Amino acid sequence: MSIMIELCTSNSYFGTDKVLQPLEARFDCQVIEYGCLTSCGQCYLTPFAYVDGDWMEAPTAEALLEAVVRKLESLELNQEQG
Repeated sequence: MSIMIELCTSNSYFGTDKVLQPLEARFDCQVIEYGCLTSCGQCYLTPFAYVDGDWMEAPTAEALLEAVVRKLESLELNQEQG
């Protein structure tokens, strides 16, 4: 089952799109960029993404990548055990 990672195009100012896109090659996931995720202004404040429906944010795009990788590894581990 593919995990969805949702990004806001306005959040690409922080580079979230560039750091998260390569995850598709490493994990069973889809990185989808939307014009708006209705998070009203959050996209201009900090790097963020929705991962499997859960809100994730970090001070930098690189820190967001690290957090998303940990979440994906955890989700894959749960799928293997479940």
